[in-house]
Amino acid sequence: MAIGKLIKQSEGYTAFIPDGFPTAALLDFPAEILAKAATAERLIGKLDGITHVLPDADFFLSMYIVKDATSSAQIEGTRATMMDALEMSAGVNVKDTDADDILYYIKALNYGTKRLKEFPFSLRFLRELHKELMTGARSSHFADPGEFRKSQNWIGGTSLQNASFIPPPVHEMNNALSDFEKFIHNTTLMPVLQAGILHAQFETIHPFLDGNGRAGRLLITLFLFERAILEKPVLFLSSFFKKHQQLYYTKLNAYHNNKTKDWLHFFLDGVIETANESINTSKKITTLREDDMRKIQALGKREATSGVLFLQHLFKNPITSNAKVAETMHFTRAGSAKLIERFVDLGILKQLDENNKWGKTYIYKNYVSIFNE
Repeated sequence: MAIGKLIKQSEGYTAFIPDGFPTAALLDFPAEILAKAATAERLIGKLDGITHVLPDADFFLSMYIVKDATSSAQIEGTRATMMDALEMSAGVNVKDTDADDILYYIKALNYGTKRLKEFPFSLRFLRELHKELMTGARSSHFADPGEFRKSQNWIGGTSLQNASFIPPPVHEMNNALSDFEKFIHNTTLMPVLQAGILHAQFETIHPFLDGNGRAGRLLITLFLFERAILEKPVLFLSSFFKKHQQLYYTKLNAYHNNKTKDWLHFFLDGVIETANESINTSKKITTLREDDMRKIQALGKREATSGVLFLQHLFKNPITSNAKVAETMHFTRAGSAKLIERFVDLGILKQLDENNKWGKTYIYKNYVSIFNE
């Protein structure tokens, strides 16, 4: 099932040139693909329904985003962990790491969800998303944030001569992007299948100088969000792709080597596994919240009122400090210290580094552990 061909260029290298997209054969799905896609969409619907009954869903969502952002950045070689990103975001224990890669991804995703409320999913939207993702971020070379490339790029190797894959030259890239945008507006396909094809085709075109992998993974969640399959962007596949990183690359290569169904099976397996894991995570969060709320409500009325509010903030920013509590809760330093001490006594907060006597930081350990499983 050909979606393109390798053609030698006048400069001497061989690039992949996509055929008209999509081909009729690409959209001729066998029964097993359609059945798997139906299961995937059912689980997405179940996950979306569960997030509706989650109290403070927007607070929990921020941790889903941090986890996905970490995995997506790590696929591209970022060494920072989720903890590094949480600490940097909280402004405590800021280390010399590349955690800002993760924070730029979060910034881009938050921008995308807001922008899609007023603007359609399109090539212009993807350029805006790339600008948010790459402006000021580290990159392997000049990324030209928000602009499609004007020169040839490649994947793997150190040059065009030893690259493992060379995307279409610029003039062919522009033709492929035109077809890509038309396909975005196709409303006859199951959205989960369309999202899988869009991701693979985007990575095949590789339209930016840098950041294509991260932008392409953002594309999946934001496309499903735009299609209202998700009312909140809670399906994040980067952890699945990171877990099976080499297989992820192999299946993407299979796509442009004309084994498109291999890619779709892998992609749908990822949606199903990720949705099931997220459903279980949501249940664990609900149980943890109920347990900790009971502990807090057993306190005196005044302490319980401020404690419930503080717990909400911890679901969004699970690493904190005395100064952070004072800023968030508008307490005095003494009041903040007392609140933290009470949460430590209740077993909700734990000091990050027990050797620190000054500038202590604390973590909502049981909550973070749910996302690290």
